[in-house]
Amino acid sequence: MKLSVVILNYNVQYFLESCLKSVQKAIDGIEAEIIVVDNNSSDRSCDMVKTHFPDVVLIENKENSGFSKGNNIGVSQAKGEYLCVLNPDTIVAEDTFKILLEFANGIENLGILGCRLVDGTGHFLPESKRNIPKPNVALKKLLGKPQSYYATQIEEEAVGEVPVFVGAFMILKKEVYKEVGGFDEDYFMYGEDVDLSYKVLKAGYDNYYNGNTTIIHYKGESTLKDLNYAKRFYGAMQIFYKKHFKSNFIFNSLVWLGIRGAYLMRSEPLVAKNRIDSYTLVSKDIPRGLKEALNKPITQVASIDTVEEYTEIIFDAEYVTYKSIIEHISNPEINNKAFFKILPKNANFIIGSNSSKNRGEVIHFKKD
Repeated sequence: MKLSVVILNYNVQYFLESCLKSVQKAIDGIEAEIIVVDNNSSDRSCDMVKTHFPDVVLIENKENSGFSKGNNIGVSQAKGEYLCVLNPDTIVAEDTFKILLEFANGIENLGILGCRLVDGTGHFLPESKRNIPKPNVALKKLLGKPQSYYATQIEEEAVGEVPVFVGAFMILKKEVYKEVGGFDEDYFMYGEDVDLSYKVLKAGYDNYYNGNTTIIHYKGESTLKDLNYAKRFYGAMQIFYKKHFKSNFIFNSLVWLGIRGAYLMRSEPLVAKNRIDSYTLVSKDIPRGLKEALNKPITQVASIDTVEEYTEIIFDAEYVTYKSIIEHISNPEINNKAFFKILPKNANFIIGSNSSKNRGEVIHFKKD
């Protein structure tokens, strides 16, 4: 088997359903499997997978075991030569895996392979490619100067070596994952992806970024003005430095002061101007139930030619390819004016996110 896609889920049933539908299309023609590890969700995620995706390998954990352990459990069941660690709040294009696996086959000493990520508004997520967060780099990030934290030396749509990738999307050989011990279970949330990336580099492999394919990751990296995230970031870096660098009291004190400063100087989060006057549905027809649920003017079009301000565009994934959806969402001429939702095939909901700082929105409607 060529590829195992491992998705760790926790209480995001509808994002998972949307993600799985995109992954199913993306693995068409590839000898691949999908493994969903559920971390004891209280919603109907597991029932949904069993009902709608009977070919998916479902592992039901009896507790929330965290990101590292959950993914390690999934990988332990994987049969593929390559692994893709994938978040459930993502959408992949039909050719994402084909592009990246073809690229991977041409790299002799490949470690981890990442790609271009955009949020639900179509804007590039800088955490798609990061540098090693050495103590001085992490401190600068905490002080609000993250430029050296992100790998800005590589353009968004370029290809090149990048040290660190985000755990929302990683491709690597299973033998490399196992050689370095997989995700370190000392981390519960945050830092696991940095640690894995660095372990792979230390083992002598080269990590690559390929900006020739783009995926959607609805929930981007949190801001350090969120004190809980700042504390978790600090805690993760403490573990990372203890394992890989010499830490010291002075540095620890400076980092903690940086966290406190980031919190004390935080401004109130900007509320996105989510004014929506009308909807545009890219489809062959408008479901009556959707029109009733939105309760605002909705227009059906075959393609997007012009975009009016205060419009939300809904893409019917049965009518439009995921690749085309991602390309439209990523287009600055469109995403500077509009918001977006996706209507998955055979679904009674639309899904999307108007800010990378939250989990997004699901709107249900009655099917005709």
